[in-house]
Amino acid sequence: MTIDDRFRIRDFGVVGPVPPDYVVTSTADGLRVEAPDGGRLLYARSGPGVLPGAPPADEPPGDSSAYTSASSTTDQQVDMVIVDAARYPEVIGELRRSGVIGVTTAVVAVGGDHRVRSPQEFARRARLWGALVPSDGAEMNCPPSVWPESRPRGPHRTLITGGARSGKSGEAELRLLAEPRVVYAATGPAPEPEVDPEWAERVARHVGRRPWWWRTEQTTDLAPLLRQERGAVLIDCLGTWLTWIMGECGLWEEEPPHDAEERVDAAVRELLEAWRTTSAYVVAVTNEVGSGVVPATRSGRLFQDRLGLLNQWVGAESEEVVLALAGRVVDLE
Repeated sequence: MTIDDRFRIRDFGVVGPVPPDYVVTSTADGLRVEAPDGGRLLYARSGPGVLPGAPPADEPPGDSSAYTSASSTTDQQVDMVIVDAARYPEVIGELRRSGVIGVTTAVVAVGGDHRVRSPQEFARRARLWGALVPSDGAEMNCPPSVWPESRPRGPHRTLITGGARSGKSGEAELRLLAEPRVVYAATGPAPEPEVDPEWAERVARHVGRRPWWWRTEQTTDLAPLLRQERGAVLIDCLGTWLTWIMGECGLWEEEPPHDAEERVDAAVRELLEAWRTTSAYVVAVTNEVGSGVVPATRSGRLFQDRLGLLNQWVGAESEEVVLALAGRVVDLE
């Protein structure tokens, strides 16, 4: 697809004359350009509260008879998609979900400015989303001649560890924003606003920042979930899961049942086996417990020991382990 230099595409419409035999269509996904040679490009629509899959509030203006309007989201795959990935990377996931982005579609990430702290960080995120980051002035073919997609595919396991408010949950969510299907396994207690309004508000904030098509499962039954899912799974977090398991088995009691340790061990083994054999792309969050002092209580020491070992075992069965610290992440080899 070769286009006259005077022809420009913006999220609000077309600037300059549309070349002969080119067709520009306004869709709920964005501006779609079809070339005489069959090349198909989409400039993805983005903006506050605007995601593909829902008609925009106002149709963008057109300035050519070749510029038409469509009121529904197209489900036809295109060759290239341009996305403002600095602000709205979740658009990539929604377009994959709807079929506009297929396995041969080149995703071009633009918008890497002061909204992302460095070009290196923007390139790192784009790699996780399966997107290209072209340099200024770069020429790209549509359809692309070579498209080595970089994003992880299942089976793939990533463990993200870190302390409180380290940014580990945000990093886990960021990694899966471009996935077409995500199951969010929330292992904490279900919110009860009348009992604990602060916890309910915290959970609501977490839910509100996720893409609308993610499915939330409030569950501690992680092993069956890992065995059955084929898309992407986010587990947040292993620390709360272990807390619940230890409570169910009676380890928090002053005099635990005689088989409490064995029951916890069995639950951990079942989780590790499911983690090892899953077909999904899984990102799990856990708490880092090895950087503080030894807890003063029996229960604290018991939890620290068991979670530290669980983190080691899960990490040993993971393709990636990363440490979140002050909002930054470090790959652990």
